[in-house]
Amino acid sequence: MSKFRNLSAAALLLTLAAPAQAGDFGLGRPALPEEIAAWDLDVAPDGKGLPEGSGSVEDGEEIFSANCAICHGEFAEGVDNYPKLAGGEDTLDRDDPVKTVGSYWPYLSTVWDYVHRSMPFGAAQVLTVDEVYAITAYILYSNYLVEDDFVLSNENFLEVAMPNADGFIVDDRETTELPLFSQPPCMTDCKQNVEITMRAAVLDVTPDEAAAN
Repeated sequence: MSKFRNLSAAALLLTLAAPAQAGDFGLGRPALPEEIAAWDLDVAPDGKGLPEGSGSVEDGEEIFSANCAICHGEFAEGVDNYPKLAGGEDTLDRDDPVKTVGSYWPYLSTVWDYVHRSMPFGAAQVLTVDEVYAITAYILYSNYLVEDDFVLSNENFLEVAMPNADGFIVDDRETTELPLFSQPPCMTDCKQNVEITMRAAVLDVTPDEAAAN
């Protein structure tokens, strides 16, 4: 009987606590607009989220040298195992392609967004908006995508043509592949005859017919 009484008491406690769990705990407060803005930093491929500003290749070279070259090289060619940001033209069809901003990245917004939020390494978000524009402009110049007198801004940002902009396809696996692999599995009488058609040569894990019998 005591067991049932304990269960009844527990059920009563859960019932009494339910309104409190479903309501407001009185913790925290709504985020302030400036706090939301501090996190809302992403830039979309269509330019949405880009702040007003500009930066030249000339200024970008100096800023890049001071903040980025230690890892990425003076000409964005990469140092040791740090990423190469320039070069790699016509290598995407090779077994070991060189994926850089100029050869691989389809959107310039990815460059601006990543530099703005995450660079320089160990001191993220110390760069001003204009400095980010300048660094992005210099990376473009290092990939021979703009001239040395180019000035990048929020107004001409979308005019920059990225060489691999058409090199990606839409991920349609949800409609093309998922239906093929989401059917109920067959558990009995799935196939009349089963035979070994290939053997695992490296690991030799295919059972011998004699051992299997």
